[in-house]
Amino acid sequence: MDVITIGDAMIAMCPSKKGPIMFCDTFERKLGGAELNVAIGCARLGIQSGWISRLGNDDFGKYILKTVRGEGADISEVKLVDGYPTSVYFREVLADGSSRSFYYREKSPTSTMKCEDLNEEYIKQAKVLHITGVFPSITKNNQAIILEAVKLAKKHNVLVSFDPNIRLKMWTKEEAKAYIEKLLPDVDIILIGDEEIEILLGDISMEAAIKTFHDYGIGKVIVKKGAKGALGSDGKNIYEVDAIKPKALVDTVGAGDGFAAGFLTSLVQGKTLEECVKFANAVGSLVVGVEGDNEGLPYYEDVLVHMGQSKKIER
Repeated sequence: MDVITIGDAMIAMCPSKKGPIMFCDTFERKLGGAELNVAIGCARLGIQSGWISRLGNDDFGKYILKTVRGEGADISEVKLVDGYPTSVYFREVLADGSSRSFYYREKSPTSTMKCEDLNEEYIKQAKVLHITGVFPSITKNNQAIILEAVKLAKKHNVLVSFDPNIRLKMWTKEEAKAYIEKLLPDVDIILIGDEEIEILLGDISMEAAIKTFHDYGIGKVIVKKGAKGALGSDGKNIYEVDAIKPKALVDTVGAGDGFAAGFLTSLVQGKTLEECVKFANAVGSLVVGVEGDNEGLPYYEDVLVHMGQSKKIER
């Protein structure tokens, strides 16, 4: 595998119309999950990805498993478990593309995982282990699993990529900060949203924040700034990359996961840091133009067209 990740997956119930969820009567079944989105995104972009998880042994779990298999991501470390229903969440999407999420994942199937369930050989053969702050926010059990997975990755010189992806509906700022501080010394790449910096580091300048992350030993610091673009730092140079204007702003959910998939794809292909950030920006720009958690994740050739590096004949 080029990139492997660990995380929960959910059935996403998406409203048939935009507006307050209170007034939405019908929903369409889809699937979502931050780490799962990255695995699917990497597979669509043409690299080998794998996903470690647990799903309920129910029709929803089987639907997710079948869909991910069809996307080309490896699911050999995903198991169906009895007695724990597959997680579900409902989405509210407003006219401007913004959204809110309502989670029903208290008894997540991933809570059945144990540290000893992690396959050391599976982690060892990967180039990158990508983790986010979503999975450990679900249960303290998951927090221990992530720490163990990172330990195994470092043991075998596997790069650790981390997207804080802080969900304050899942844990408090204090809980997130305390746990993430345990992870940072073992992180090689951090992909952080600009609004998350204050949660972790307080009210400091961007330059000071970047330096702080490097002081933890993080080699590559990438800050996502949404419509303002992104920047990447390797400790020597800071590369400011302008955003690519999306063709349409339909749904912002999944843009950060798309960004991560784009960055990691370029990284394993041996691209420079600046090239990685540019490609990631382009992927994120395409994702927001399609409704759904992962429906907008593009294929490699689509990204090149969006970046003006290739042409696509439509008719």
